Amino acid sequence: MAVQNAETQQGKVSRRAALKAFGAGVGTVAALPWLSDEGLLAFARIQEANAATQPKVLTPPQFQTLEALVEMIIPADDRSPGAKQARVADYIDLLLSESEPEHTLRWIGGVAALDAEATARFRTPFVELTAAQSDAILHDISRNEIAPQSALEEFFVMAKQATIRGYYTSEIGIHQELRYKGNKFLREFVGCETEDGKDCPQCGQKRVE
Repeated sequence: MAVQNAETQQGKVSRRAALKAFGAGVGTVAALPWLSDEGLLAFARIQEANAATQPKVLTPPQFQTLEALVEMIIPADDRSPGAKQARVADYIDLLLSESEPEHTLRWIGGVAALDAEATARFRTPFVELTAAQSDAILHDISRNEIAPQSALEEFFVMAKQATIRGYYTSEIGIHQELRYKGNKFLREFVGCETEDGKDCPQCGQKRVE
């Protein structure tokens, strides 16, 4: 369900409200919702266009913090690009646009808490940390991943789960990281084009020898 509460719309939620909702959830890692068919289509279009981000829920600074976090969880390597290029932060923002207000507030509060932790320890926002500083924070908030002991540790678990799901829903995750050669997400049925002894570029149907 799309977020209707004005307090959770982009730019409307206060840091205090988000942190309050975030802290109230200590002890329960929120179940990750599934993106709707409409959301999946929107995500496919975002990847195809590869245009500048226009978040539905998060503010630009919140989105940048989330983008930095997901890239640290799944960074680029010599096999495939990382979560940032796979547009995982866009995937999460779409999820939040379809989530209940309480769930959205916990995410916004988690992003705020991550920035607060960075500022408290290094006097700079999370997106401006050095690689070593970011690693130090992630090392600390991930050490109790099986049984989180704080709200920030629980936020890391939620963020990691969402990052993995978003990455392996993306074109990059499916076809570059996993090297999957099968079905692709299509906006319309185009039919099989296996002809003249060639494999179909749409459905993957092999030519008949």
